[in-house]
Amino acid sequence: MTRSKSKKNLFTRFLIWKYKHISDKNFIYILSIIVGLASGLAAVTLKNLTHFIEVLLNISALGNLQLAFYFVFPIIGFTLTLLMITYVIRNKVSHGIPSTLFAISKRKGIMKRFQMFGSLLTAPITVGFGGSVGLEGPTVATGAAISSNLSRLLHTNQASRMLLIGCAAAGAMSSIFKAPIAAIIFAIEVFSLDLTLASLLPLLLASLSGVITSYFFFGNDIILPFRITETFTIGDLPYYVILGVVAAFTSVYFSRVYENIAIYFEKIGSPLKRLLTGGLAFGLLLFLIPPLYGEGFDVINHLIQDQPEVALQKNIFNLDLNNAWVIIGLLAGLVIFKIVAAALTFGAGGVGGIFAPTLFMGSIMGYCLALLINTLNIFPKVISTSNFTLVGMAGLLAGVLHAPLTAIFLIAELTGGYDLFVPLMITAAMSYWITRYFVPHSVYAMELGRKGDLITHNKDHAVLTLMDIESVVETNFIPVYPDMNLGQIVKEAIVKSKRNIFPVLNRETHYLEGIILMDDLRPVMFDQKLYNEITAQDLMNNPPAVIRIQKDKMTRVMKKFQDSGAWNLPVIKDGKYYGFVSKSKLLTAYRRKLIHLTR
Repeated sequence: MTRSKSKKNLFTRFLIWKYKHISDKNFIYILSIIVGLASGLAAVTLKNLTHFIEVLLNISALGNLQLAFYFVFPIIGFTLTLLMITYVIRNKVSHGIPSTLFAISKRKGIMKRFQMFGSLLTAPITVGFGGSVGLEGPTVATGAAISSNLSRLLHTNQASRMLLIGCAAAGAMSSIFKAPIAAIIFAIEVFSLDLTLASLLPLLLASLSGVITSYFFFGNDIILPFRITETFTIGDLPYYVILGVVAAFTSVYFSRVYENIAIYFEKIGSPLKRLLTGGLAFGLLLFLIPPLYGEGFDVINHLIQDQPEVALQKNIFNLDLNNAWVIIGLLAGLVIFKIVAAALTFGAGGVGGIFAPTLFMGSIMGYCLALLINTLNIFPKVISTSNFTLVGMAGLLAGVLHAPLTAIFLIAELTGGYDLFVPLMITAAMSYWITRYFVPHSVYAMELGRKGDLITHNKDHAVLTLMDIESVVETNFIPVYPDMNLGQIVKEAIVKSKRNIFPVLNRETHYLEGIILMDDLRPVMFDQKLYNEITAQDLMNNPPAVIRIQKDKMTRVMKKFQDSGAWNLPVIKDGKYYGFVSKSKLLTAYRRKLIHLTR
């Protein structure tokens, strides 16, 4: 007890010293470096644990049993993940970046403590045993949870907490890909951070810390080692436009399949049933298409090096890989089924990210399209399959993640130069523009976007999303009932009330039947001859709009005020009258939230 009290006093003294000697700005700079290092270490830990499991299993050394274990290992991995979640973590481990976006949008950037280690314990098991997902999302979620809890411990405000979560994302992505500029842009695009001088330096420091951590542990090794040899010419322009269009419709396919499979598994209540359904379906798919095993960066690298026969050598059909049409068919199959495999991995209870499957599909789509154009031999130019593989990844990232700038700078940094900058811009812009028309939200933000809970770069929308509707509901309105006469209304409501509006409720159910304004009462309230003749039912009107507290988000509430022109609107909760929201109180709360968010 004494030791605990001593530690608390020491920490309190540290906070007092910090307030006296370190400005808030400099303290955020220090924290951004710490968060970047922590995210970098999370990336290193996740990668090494996954690699350790893969080496331990060493599926390539199983000889004739290899294909059978492509079916068995993932199911073992899903089972171990479920046991870890049920008996060790004892909390649901959500997908990495969506859970972080939810914390930003609905929990003021507060993440639970188990999220600091939940993905760290489960994602390596999922991916190491063959789950067809990536480690980027879990790494970002781990870093974000560390930054969130560190911010709470050190009593930073909400705006700083949001910024440090973005710093964690930048540090994580920088460490994984050794692409510090793309990592900063990723944090801004995906987490809708404001790009200001106040936010840029912390992001820069966090990204730098993350990439230095990666260099310290992994040296100069990068995920996609490649240098461009064929530069862009103006004659290539139409081909990259075609690639952008194909990437867009592939992105739409990706998003639709992912969403539909996720909805299907949400309807299965039992985690065990989800494991069996998803595990068996995924195991069968992997048995038929072994290249879907794990993250798939080996396949991507083989395609970049123009070695499709090496990438596709594990096929149970023993097809002739010297035939270009066979290769095109097999690659098209990988594009079609990779997102199915990833969604089944999530559905079965696996933990991972969607970033790596996006890169996988994009690279294969680009290579497949280039090979198809070259094989048809009806176009005047031979396409670079390596360049199309790289730009295809950018196209799918731009469409699926709605992050075109991240896609452009990531591939540019990974290839060590900007020779492909123009085709990257063309393809990413086309893909993003077309995909956005069909799919308004990225795969990270689909569920939040449907519910109206998503933070965006639109400042008004962001502030309204962060506001809590119950905080502006007023309940000090005196109700009246339809059978009350005017005399009773004057005596029991008007005399006692300080408000100029009265809800009319059903006596038994307390359902709202109408409202009475003071303007409706003034012409008759002083004529005592009417006290027994007029009832509340005669005086009441339908409200111009009704706010349903479980259904209507703040953005919709504001629109109802705008469309109706009302100054007060009734609120319904669980089907019953709950109170009123006044426009003046709503605008006051909005101004306070805006000041708090932007200070």
